[in-house]
Amino acid sequence: MSYDDTTETRRRFLALGGAAGAIALAGCSAEPTDGSDGSDGTDGDGGDGTDGEDGEDGTDGEDGGEGDEETPTLTVATYSSFIDAPSVSPGEWLKEEFESRVDAELEWATPDNELNYYVERASSGVSIDADLYVGLTTEDLVRVDETLDDDLFAERGEVAGFDDVREGLLFDPFDRALPFDTGYVSLVYDGTATEAPETFDGLLADEHAGALIAQNPGASATGRSFLLHTVHRFGDGPDGVVEGGDGDPEYDYLDYWAELQDNDVRVLGSWDDAYSAWSEGEAPMVVSYSTDQVFADMEGADLEEHQIRFLNDQAYATPEGMAVFADADEPELAREFMSFMLEPDVQGQIAERNVAFPATDTAELPDDYAELAQEPSEPVTFTYDELQGSVSEWVEDWERQFAGN
Repeated sequence: MSYDDTTETRRRFLALGGAAGAIALAGCSAEPTDGSDGSDGTDGDGGDGTDGEDGEDGTDGEDGGEGDEETPTLTVATYSSFIDAPSVSPGEWLKEEFESRVDAELEWATPDNELNYYVERASSGVSIDADLYVGLTTEDLVRVDETLDDDLFAERGEVAGFDDVREGLLFDPFDRALPFDTGYVSLVYDGTATEAPETFDGLLADEHAGALIAQNPGASATGRSFLLHTVHRFGDGPDGVVEGGDGDPEYDYLDYWAELQDNDVRVLGSWDDAYSAWSEGEAPMVVSYSTDQVFADMEGADLEEHQIRFLNDQAYATPEGMAVFADADEPELAREFMSFMLEPDVQGQIAERNVAFPATDTAELPDDYAELAQEPSEPVTFTYDELQGSVSEWVEDWERQFAGN
């Protein structure tokens, strides 16, 4: 497949990571995150040199050896909270379970700039040094395809469990990304400290001044989903492609965000940063996920302090996918890992530990999971085609306005 690409588009996409740093992000490093070389994975290390090329990490490492006894290494890139969230995370369990079932070593890589890190490497002609990315969203794929001339990801290929994926979750028209979980971005609030508003407009009330923590959409998938929900709700201006839900051509998502800023919304760089700040009582409301009570119940927390609010009875749907890098060193092992991720017991563990909904109909879940994981009466989302040519501009315009104000 081929995509139109310009230098301006590439700069715009890569600027998202740069602007994010100005607001709340650090630059990315390039160390493995599974504890190799003393690294504990904290602060989102990346993936340079993690495949043990040319036998550097070889098991017997003698000259002339065929290396037949070496255990292959699968390098899986993802976002940091998948490995080391302030609540719970599936990364450690997945690594141990996969290595117990497959004769391979799994090594996580979590660069600070997440997927942008690999786009920058591909743009510069530098080796990706990872086999699989876990945590792709629809907008991620759109931005990748608008930025790069060559394919960053390979087609899905044969993956056991594909037929078990729930109807409506597939989001990649080019059949690269395969969903492994899904969620709904909503408000989570401490019901002992406040009563969250029922509508987007309610967030602008004086009584909620300084009460909301959100995430930078240029750096966080959660923040981007919340931004897209505001675009879906209010539109993108009189000359835009999205008609606002309130039907006012003179008012769009940027106008709404300007009012949120006037009401002292606090925007941090990542979901991890935002949720940690909320957990420490820095504000009573945070943009997060409607499965939050799953985590709260696991921790024995007071559910009254983990209440869910669907603004206007809506939430932005966020299926997450995984895809094999086009130049992966271990593509078949990567597909074996994708099959592993769709097994019923693994799906159940991912849902609980990533505090999400499973992607398959066969997931093994606790009996009370459906009571704790809440679904909105009206999920909203944008398709790949609807986001194409728009998502980078929406984020860039938001960053320009937010920084300017």
